[in-house]
Amino acid sequence: MAFAENVRKYREIKGMSQLDLANKLEVAQAQVARYETGARVPNIIVGAQLAKILGTTVEKLVEQEKE
Repeated sequence: MAFAENVRKYREIKGMSQLDLANKLEVAQAQVARYETGARVPNIIVGAQLAKILGTTVEKLVEQEKE
């Protein structure tokens, strides 16, 4: 569930709410919530948009945290 955790982490670092991010992605806030809970994973195009908005890369969004 690294993706879900990373989306939330980078969103919070940017100081954005789920609604702010949803508006930039042009999706419903519930969709962002689904990404952050791991209920849904976006397609690669939306993943790239997420990375750009959050100021990171797709690789960083899917990266598992090293212990």
